[in-house]
Amino acid sequence: MEGGNVPGFQPPCQTDRMYNPAPFPEEHIEILHAFIREHSLAIIVTCGEGGLEATHVPVVLHPDIGERGAMRCHVARANPQWKTIQASPTILAIFGGPQHYISPSWYPSKKEHGKVVPTWNYAAVHVRGKARTFEDRDELIAHVTALTEENERGLEMPWSVSDAPREYVEAMTKAIVGIEISIGMIEGKWKASQNRPIADRQGVVAGLTALGSPESLEMAEMVREQGLK
Repeated sequence: MEGGNVPGFQPPCQTDRMYNPAPFPEEHIEILHAFIREHSLAIIVTCGEGGLEATHVPVVLHPDIGERGAMRCHVARANPQWKTIQASPTILAIFGGPQHYISPSWYPSKKEHGKVVPTWNYAAVHVRGKARTFEDRDELIAHVTALTEENERGLEMPWSVSDAPREYVEAMTKAIVGIEISIGMIEGKWKASQNRPIADRQGVVAGLTALGSPESLEMAEMVREQGLK
């Protein structure tokens, strides 16, 4: 299965897709889902009577719900965005991954003709879909339990929702509102110097590697994977 639109799903306007020219699109649903799992802090964007609203929230992906999967998250009850979702349920969720500035001084073509400019490499996934809110106690507990287990996995002493006093969990549950987003459209952009000549891509890898930061090394690996195929 590949990414793109679910049949019958129509975004609120046809101009809201990310700018994503070749050779940058990533369309394989398995890769896009894996990206969401690895970079699970989303920015959920809605548009209501008061204009645009955005909140950073960690999400749990449920790939078996619907044709493209679904995502669940929650916001504080004090955050009015959940009321916007009830009135206007279309949501854009943005996930960001590796990113780094790319210097034109790393391109061998700079010495050849000088017709080079800086750019920024990055990976991102955009999800659009319809959302519903949920406030049922059992559904909220199931959601926060899944969210906790997903993020505690691999820790030496993983924390569990059941570790907290029951009355405390009950009180905290009343202070949040759950959101489920049915994925209608999912698209990825892997901008990793694929549009540059092979020598320039190799120069980007060398330049990023020389910087030696975690961010630059992560992007160097991404360029190797995407730009040096």
